[in-house]
Amino acid sequence: MKKLVMIGNGMAGVRTIEEILKLEPEQFEITIFGEEPYPNYNRIKLSNILQGDVHFDDIIINPLEWYKDNNIQLYTGEAVVKIDTKAKKVFSDQGREVNYDELIIATGSKAIILPIPGANKQGVTGFRDIKDCELMIKLANQYKKAAVIGGGLLGLEAARGLLNLGMKVDVVHLMPHLMERQLDHVAASMLKAELEAQGMNFLMEKETVEILGDERVTGLRFKDGSQIEADLVVMALGIRSNTEVAKNSGIYVNRGIVVNDYMETNVPHVYAVGECAEHREIVYGLVAPLYEQAKVLANHICGKETKPYKGSVTGTQLKVAGVDLFSAGEIHEDSTTKSIMVHNEYEGIYKKVLIRNNRIVGIVLYGDTKDSTRLFRMLTKQEDISGMTSVSILQSECSGAGNTGDDVASMPDDELICGCNGVTKGVIVEAIKTKGLTTLDQVSQCTNAGRSCGRCKPLVANILSHTLGNQFNEKGASKTSICGCTTLSREEIIEEIKTKGLTSVKEVMNVLEWNNEEGCTKCRPAINYYLGMIYMDHGMDDRDSRLVNEKMHANIQKDGTYSVVPRMYGGVTTAKDLKKIAEVAEKYHVPLVKLTGGQRIGLFGVKKEDLPSIWKDLDMPSGYAYGKTLRTVKTCVGSQFCRYGTQDSMALGIELEKKFERLDTPHKVKMGVSACPRNCSEAGIKDIGFVGIDGGWEIYVGGNGGVDLRPADLLCTVKTKEEVMEITGAYLQYYRETANYLERTSKWLERVGLKHVQEVLADKEMRIALNERLDKTLKKYVDPWNEAIQSKEIQDKYYMKHTIKVGE
Repeated sequence: MKKLVMIGNGMAGVRTIEEILKLEPEQFEITIFGEEPYPNYNRIKLSNILQGDVHFDDIIINPLEWYKDNNIQLYTGEAVVKIDTKAKKVFSDQGREVNYDELIIATGSKAIILPIPGANKQGVTGFRDIKDCELMIKLANQYKKAAVIGGGLLGLEAARGLLNLGMKVDVVHLMPHLMERQLDHVAASMLKAELEAQGMNFLMEKETVEILGDERVTGLRFKDGSQIEADLVVMALGIRSNTEVAKNSGIYVNRGIVVNDYMETNVPHVYAVGECAEHREIVYGLVAPLYEQAKVLANHICGKETKPYKGSVTGTQLKVAGVDLFSAGEIHEDSTTKSIMVHNEYEGIYKKVLIRNNRIVGIVLYGDTKDSTRLFRMLTKQEDISGMTSVSILQSECSGAGNTGDDVASMPDDELICGCNGVTKGVIVEAIKTKGLTTLDQVSQCTNAGRSCGRCKPLVANILSHTLGNQFNEKGASKTSICGCTTLSREEIIEEIKTKGLTSVKEVMNVLEWNNEEGCTKCRPAINYYLGMIYMDHGMDDRDSRLVNEKMHANIQKDGTYSVVPRMYGGVTTAKDLKKIAEVAEKYHVPLVKLTGGQRIGLFGVKKEDLPSIWKDLDMPSGYAYGKTLRTVKTCVGSQFCRYGTQDSMALGIELEKKFERLDTPHKVKMGVSACPRNCSEAGIKDIGFVGIDGGWEIYVGGNGGVDLRPADLLCTVKTKEEVMEITGAYLQYYRETANYLERTSKWLERVGLKHVQEVLADKEMRIALNERLDKTLKKYVDPWNEAIQSKEIQDKYYMKHTIKVGE
């Protein structure tokens, strides 16, 4: 068996290995060296990690098990520093020597760091790998002012992520327009205006000459003498090929490692692929051409007849801070081109197609990219458009009102569906038919369509549906959709929201083609919850999509009146608060004042129009007795007064309630804290219960004291209050992210399994990440009662006197 060694564990290199395994799984003994301490991951989605949309686990393409299953020896966190091309050996920085018969160099690229004074200061980073993301997230928790040098795609993605992390962001760009390689001045100006509205500040035509500060960065100085303050500097100016090991080993290097049409270097049995390779004087930084290279190299190295790689015409499908963009070919007019343009400033849409000799040579789309695939095909195939009108060029027949532009029935088989991976409609259809594929995941695994940026997944799903016809519908019928308005499941809706950047309930229903365009009382609250869960710190709540009690922030009773239950943290109150409640009850003639089962006082029979006035007079926070959130934390008197108490249950209950109040959850959550195993607060039948023991706390989960009585399960035992808060936060966030809407913790725990949850929470890094996302979410909440008191618009819309039907 021949020995194949690959230097680099990135996307292009591992794709080459995947292709080799498809062709000749037994031909090579494979060894891979990866400089980063991770398995192969999707570098395209680093910005999603920074923006808090995904966790690192979500962007792994090939987990460690994949290497093991394919008998691949993987050395992570280990770089090759020397190649002896005569002896055919590689040497790592850990002193390891490995022989090879064939060697692939797939070392990728590195972030460009400006060679200016101060570039090595603390707080200066590139934006290229997981480590860079972790540093930015860490510094965002300590500092508030960031400067991003570079107004290209990477820079803008970094800036959006830092905004999400709560930082003030200045984007410094040398050129007069953003993304000048992909956008013309009109599209760039529209993008700049949109990003400014999101909170970014731009310093255009500024050349950075020095990074200020002593040991760590404090600011930037520009060539014109002006300065800005900065606690974090991100250099996102682009990338350069990582060629050091090749250059030091006598392999010919120009801008990249120079290769021929079969990805061969000037040294026999040594190849290069990906961002480190230079082919016909071009180094490609997009995924699609790198995967084309991978396929050619895999065939060649396996001895299969293959067409040579002749270079790529690239089209760039992007989403920058929620804005859809597409660019391909030439972007600027000249004396030989004519342009077709549409500039709809009101709807934020701009389209430009450049034409030379009756053929498309350039495309720029902003805001509406649904025709990008068709236009790109016309560009790459150099189709004669002399018989077409400007309208038919810009917009296909199937992309009018009520359609998505993805009419798969009319698409030719050579239509490019997945630009990242070069997958056409014909390849997908053939795979579905010949291999019996029935799910989107199966299609992605088989054809690679949708495995990179993921933006083509809805179109792949449409092709799957069209190809299978009734068979697809029958199989889809067994899938659990969230309601009758759609056939989509919870997971599919969440994926679509993330993939398409959908930000409102109306947009979700419109883009995902709801059967009932207005939705229903089941799906609208669910979508609203999913949006709030995904966009942790900036999601816009659609109050009218909430259930009636949450919309009114009070429980509606059977006679149309409401209840008011103010917050009493841990069931603890004061004489002052008791007096206020009594005075309000008298003033507004409240017919019933009752102690609730959650150790609070409820005012029942309140008129809707009196709610804001009562809230104002009470001057107490909402107890959320109506909400899908933390209702109460019931406590016993604890060690302060009880002779059996081992822990301070009231103090912990108050801290828990203050920390997690207002948090949106799939269903209501109740907690109980008992200072000893006598369990006076009924902690054993709560969603989360805490029982004090000598030297610590037992944490119980999944209990339910309602109709479906269920005793709680012991999750873990901890020693400190800090551990209690960390475990509880992580548990709640994991429940938020994985439960179905309106699924109680008891049902959820039975579905996912206690052991699984314990394994998740045993991972310290996972707990930290879950708590970080939870903390982001908590920052966006305000007390709804106080908000209503301050807003006449809210009072007029929701609390003016008119009839509301029970169950509305």
